[in-house]
Amino acid sequence: MIPTDVDLWVFAYGSLMWRPGFEHAEQQPATIDGYHRSLCIASHRHRGTPERPGLVLGLDEGGSCEGVAFRVQVPFVADALAHLRERELVSRVYHEVQLPTRLADGRVVRAVTYVADPRHPQYVGDLPPEETLRWVRRGVGAAGPNPDYVLNTVRELEKLGVTDPTLAWLAAALAVSTDE
Repeated sequence: MIPTDVDLWVFAYGSLMWRPGFEHAEQQPATIDGYHRSLCIASHRHRGTPERPGLVLGLDEGGSCEGVAFRVQVPFVADALAHLRERELVSRVYHEVQLPTRLADGRVVRAVTYVADPRHPQYVGDLPPEETLRWVRRGVGAAGPNPDYVLNTVRELEKLGVTDPTLAWLAAALAVSTDE
């Protein structure tokens, strides 16, 4: 149970970085250990359809992940959690967890984040690069084209001074395919 009577920290590693959708009083770069960012989730709604799934990010076991932590003040915690749960838990492919999160200013806080469930049917794991590119190119869902999701994530990471080699390769491949 996540308390709603204290400020809440939320760790974002994908679209929440540029489109959190909830009131927050503070944000700063942050890192979690024990998980890494991975395009390991087949998206049947936001960035694809059941017939033509796209790929979205999940936190997968191992490594570490750099992203953004948002602090939500008490009056907005219940609304933020409701928004996040409606957005992230729609298919139950993620587990809502609280993890130790290292903020850029040195503090360590417990932040809510969403970890991929490797037992869920939408979990595809680590696909080969060319297959990942194929899935992303074809995906279009309620939130728009899958390539936009990848490119927006890369842009946000660049603002943080973070390079994700897989996403950087994918963004370059997508740029080449749109220039042809």
